[in-house]
Amino acid sequence: MRLGTVYLALILMTAGTAGAACIPMEEAPKRVGDTVCVTGKVVKVAHSEGGTVFLDFCENYRRCPFSVVVFPSNLRDVGDVRQLEGKVIQIYGRIQMWGPRTEIILKNVRQLKGEAAKIPPLPKTYDVERHGGFWAGEPPHKGKR
Repeated sequence: MRLGTVYLALILMTAGTAGAACIPMEEAPKRVGDTVCVTGKVVKVAHSEGGTVFLDFCENYRRCPFSVVVFPSNLRDVGDVRQLEGKVIQIYGRIQMWGPRTEIILKNVRQLKGEAAKIPPLPKTYDVERHGGFWAGEPPHKGKR
């Protein structure tokens, strides 16, 4: 069994056995290092130039206490996270610090609960290099869009 699979199983078992409700995303800074369920409304789904996806829970992400990060290598295991914009989600994972904010790294759709867990898989034509742009039959363009 791969280490990532073992880690995810431990996260889900810990979250399931705790029996506790999800904490609001505003409380995440008080729980750094804990493996918990966090809930909040995804205000925006943003992409970095490198293809990393951020689920932002505040209009101004710089002032937000919490975010969810999906690295390009995990997108196939998570699904089409663009569908989460405007929805209240529940995510299980270890809360960690990244700069002044807390975050959970989303590696697998099984970390999502409720309606959020029903997001569709990424379309086969999804292009990480173009931040979710689609291409059919031609190579993705390099550089900025």
